[in-house]
Amino acid sequence: MSTAALFAWIATVLVGLVLLIIWLMEYDRDFQSSAATRLPVPVISTHALLGIGGLLVWGLYLVTDEERLAWGTVADLGVVVLLGLIMAARWVGVYRAYAAPNLSPSRVVSVPPERHFPRSVVAIHGILAASTLVLVVLSVLFDGS
Repeated sequence: MSTAALFAWIATVLVGLVLLIIWLMEYDRDFQSSAATRLPVPVISTHALLGIGGLLVWGLYLVTDEERLAWGTVADLGVVVLLGLIMAARWVGVYRAYAAPNLSPSRVVSVPPERHFPRSVVAIHGILAASTLVLVVLSVLFDGS
């Protein structure tokens, strides 16, 4: 189960990086007054860094079998999930508030960068994150016994 958690976490991080790349490509400080992002940079950065850092610690736990590392990853995931839920709630608000961007070349529409997230990618990231959380918690509780 620990290895399944590792692969689920890797997949979650990879899909999350796709979302981060989309956000970075669409983020423009110059247009923040007309279409400000609803996802604060510190929240996105902390979410991504803790997600990747926790993955590395989980890998170290799998190599060393130190129980404190396993519990550290559970705490890390708790913070990552909380930040992810906050961002998901804000993204839903942005998604509903802004109609789909008009693709007409004669009209420029400013929308927050997270409006460009594909719903399917957000859903896959969330499903993988939930799976990762469940697998890690179950691994820590039952594999270490």
